[in-house]
Amino acid sequence: MQIHHRSLSERIFHALTFEILAIGISAPLAAWITQRPVLSMGILTAVIATIAVAWNMLYNWFFDHLQARWGFERSYWVRVGHACGFEAGLIIIAIPFVAWWLDISYLQALILDIGFVLFYLPYGFLFNLGYDKIRENLVTTS
Repeated sequence: MQIHHRSLSERIFHALTFEILAIGISAPLAAWITQRPVLSMGILTAVIATIAVAWNMLYNWFFDHLQARWGFERSYWVRVGHACGFEAGLIIIAIPFVAWWLDISYLQALILDIGFVLFYLPYGFLFNLGYDKIRENLVTTS
């Protein structure tokens, strides 16, 4: 049984499902916390999600090249560093847009973006745990 083999169409489905559900949860939550319109926060979260997808592709391409050049293994600590580097880069990239979109300071944008990261860390863990469980059940029953 190859439950970890995923086609391109499944990877696209996974990414779209992840982002659409995240926006559906985080936009109303962010609107409530910031007292901003849901539409405004929905656009903000959709743009950040788009930035995250593009950054993910670029970051992982760069990381793969570093690994090929230096020959390190993807140990636990390398993966922790990889995840932290990705999130730090995403925050740096997103802050100017967040500040501009909401007409707030960079510090306020940083605080809001950290809030998004604190949402996405457990969300990503739980989403992927659930997705893998549902997928495993579908693969084993077909």
